Amino acid sequence: MGPGCFVSVGRTLDQALERAKLADELGYASINVTHINARDSLTVLAAYASVTQRVRLGTGVIPIYTRTPASMAQTAATVDEFSGGRLNLGIGVSHRPVVEAWFGQTLDKPVTEMREYHAIVRAILDGTEIPAGEKWQTQMALGMDPRPDLPILISGLSPRMLRLAGEVADGVVLWLCNPQYIRDVVVPEVRAGREKAGRTLDGFDIVAAVPAACVDDPEAAYGAMRRDLLTYFGLPFYRAMIERSGFGADVEAYDAAAAKGDRDGMQAAISTGFLEALTAVGDEAGVRAGVQRYLDAGVTSPCVGPITKTDFEATLQAAAPGR
Repeated sequence: MGPGCFVSVGRTLDQALERAKLADELGYASINVTHINARDSLTVLAAYASVTQRVRLGTGVIPIYTRTPASMAQTAATVDEFSGGRLNLGIGVSHRPVVEAWFGQTLDKPVTEMREYHAIVRAILDGTEIPAGEKWQTQMALGMDPRPDLPILISGLSPRMLRLAGEVADGVVLWLCNPQYIRDVVVPEVRAGREKAGRTLDGFDIVAAVPAACVDDPEAAYGAMRRDLLTYFGLPFYRAMIERSGFGADVEAYDAAAAKGDRDGMQAAISTGFLEALTAVGDEAGVRAGVQRYLDAGVTSPCVGPITKTDFEATLQAAAPGR
């Protein structure tokens, strides 16, 4: 736990490896990788492991429908072993357009399916009896030493998924959740899940992605964020979370512009207030203040991530732990 970062592969793997080395040298607690329609996240983390020494390596996050539980556990165990026990396995359900159009699977009962998937992966990694599943079944046992210390984190937005993460997982991974939503919804829900399991929040990792940019002109960074966030404002799971976080008016304005086919209006609907709450943008003091807001809200691992067309190396320097 502690301040981390997201270093996903952009233009080149070589550039990402240099950023991973820099994050390790700067003392970040973790480097996380998103899982999109590009380089495979777990494979990328194996590459990061080869050029870093101490930093933990996390997926943020892998959709569970991309791999069977047996395949997920096998690959994760391999990367964890190769990295010297530094893997954080973050998993999520993703969204229907991704699950159906990219991977040819169906997302029917997200919370139920996540509970089952997590239980099977956990059992395989622990070397314990594998529970029977409805959507997934396997009798595979790892032919290598168990990995009981490998943390599994669940991505959550809705109260039900957040409670599940608190109940069964080692942490939760958040995206587009601003500090107010984390304080008012995330922390109480994961605490309720922990209490159901007879545990406290001690040792539970709340990982939040923090879009960040060390810049002279925040408006330029906000403009880039508006373009990048258009897709998310159209996805049901994120829309519900954005409304719960107090920005329902942004969603309404987005919908009104979308109904007219007004792409510029859709971007303009994402308010400066929403972006100010979500991001850590400004000079070095502004970036650090933005990260601190997440810590104050209850996040244990605020992880800065790049904003398009800004200098991420400068942002990593600005937000580095201990500065």
